[in-house]
Amino acid sequence: MPAPKPWEDLIPTQDVTSFASGAAAIARPITAGTRPALVIVDMTLAFVDSAYPTGHSETGWPAVAANATLLDAARQMGLPIFFTQAYPDPYHVVTPAERGRWKTQGAPPVSSDLPPGDVIVDQLTPQPGEIIIYKGAKPSGFFGTPLASFLTFSGVDTVIVTGMTTSGCVRATALDAFQHNFHVIIPHECAADRSQISHKVNLFDMHMKYLDVASLEETLAYLSATTAA
Repeated sequence: MPAPKPWEDLIPTQDVTSFASGAAAIARPITAGTRPALVIVDMTLAFVDSAYPTGHSETGWPAVAANATLLDAARQMGLPIFFTQAYPDPYHVVTPAERGRWKTQGAPPVSSDLPPGDVIVDQLTPQPGEIIIYKGAKPSGFFGTPLASFLTFSGVDTVIVTGMTTSGCVRATALDAFQHNFHVIIPHECAADRSQISHKVNLFDMHMKYLDVASLEETLAYLSATTAA
């Protein structure tokens, strides 16, 4: 019995059957390569914790715990591991040109009592040899960065994408990975969003078109089988 998908309480049957293969496509097994890498997107305080205007603790911290489990397994298996955040300096002041054309307006200032938000949470602190990709204010970990080159150098054919937010930077990174002809897997417990409708709809949409949305358990089983082969 396949693990339930996170959108099952939301997506109507008519939308499922509008895809040519319908429900059969939802229940399919993971189809991926044999040389995976892990890309953890923007698991920073600014997105994880509700103390920050862009954060959402209710879903962010559970995603941290799920990512910690996946990250521990990836490290034990010797996978290439990458993280993304905005800038090397967490105190960086973004210029209008760097910020670009985002439609969000007038976010309230962050309290001076809080530490910088553009910092990967302690539970997922990168270890030596694990690369942080600095993507500035753009959603995708690939846009204007050397991530694709690093994955190619590492001989990767499959990218496991996790992080925040599902409908934003995770989706942008996952689609760019797809467009670079990598297999892509999103373990849904390891991704999170401020909007649960956006989270579920985007996972459904990506699963039906571009990649495999799987449970953390299914992803760990895939990794175990792949590295044991």
